[in-house]
Amino acid sequence: MGLKSYKPNTPSLRNMVTLDFSEVTRTSPEKSLTKGKKSTGGRNNQGRITTRFRGGGVKRKFRTIDFKRNKDNIPAKVAHIEYDPNRTARIALLHYADGEKRYVLAAEGQQQGDIVMNGDKAEFKPGNSMTLARIPVGMTVHAIELIPEQGAALARSAGQSAVLRSKEGDHAQIKLPSGEVRLVNLKCRATIGVVSNSEHQKKKLGKAGKKRYQGKRPHVRGVAMNPVDHPMGGGEGRTSGGGHPVSPWGQLAKGKKTRNPRKSTKMIVEKRSK
Repeated sequence: MGLKSYKPNTPSLRNMVTLDFSEVTRTSPEKSLTKGKKSTGGRNNQGRITTRFRGGGVKRKFRTIDFKRNKDNIPAKVAHIEYDPNRTARIALLHYADGEKRYVLAAEGQQQGDIVMNGDKAEFKPGNSMTLARIPVGMTVHAIELIPEQGAALARSAGQSAVLRSKEGDHAQIKLPSGEVRLVNLKCRATIGVVSNSEHQKKKLGKAGKKRYQGKRPHVRGVAMNPVDHPMGGGEGRTSGGGHPVSPWGQLAKGKKTRNPRKSTKMIVEKRSK
């Protein structure tokens, strides 16, 4: 895996940096694990725009990912490492010994031909999944469940990982990528290692058209609008709005706490670092 820069034959190529896809072993997905994905264009079932600045983009097929990793104690071979347009990480196609095929998030360093396993008989090596109760303290993990058997919810994007800090009673202390330390039930599963494609953050699109391929339309600043269109619009000359940043409907855009304290905060040991 590495980065690829281009000869500046055009202005867009001058600053473009892409990934070389050297770890990807095939381009077409497993047909039995894919399905169509309908683009909403940011509209709801009544055709009204509920999320602005979305639309267009390249057609994608959705790959069904096994986030539960509940096929225990059956060895599986990594048949292919593939690109997934729906996420930043690479995915691995597993061929289980009983013939079943499943997609999982690929771990950093995982290669075609590796043997992986889920369950408490698995070794402590990247890509193997097991309960937190069995994972040694201090180990790096990703794809962590918040509720047992619900499926991975934490540390799933490219290059992300968490650290198992300690175990107390029925819970483990996990230090998340944000710096937050959270209690997670020891029956929850996690995967050893770091999520693949850690170079993703160094990518540079190089041109506006690349953003359009992703289905993202141009984002217009509120201060650039007229007062009739946005609370922060208008003013003689350039202005930052004069008030706190808000959405077109007056909702605070920065600093407003959005977490539900009854749901999210009771398991937090240390708040995320500023």
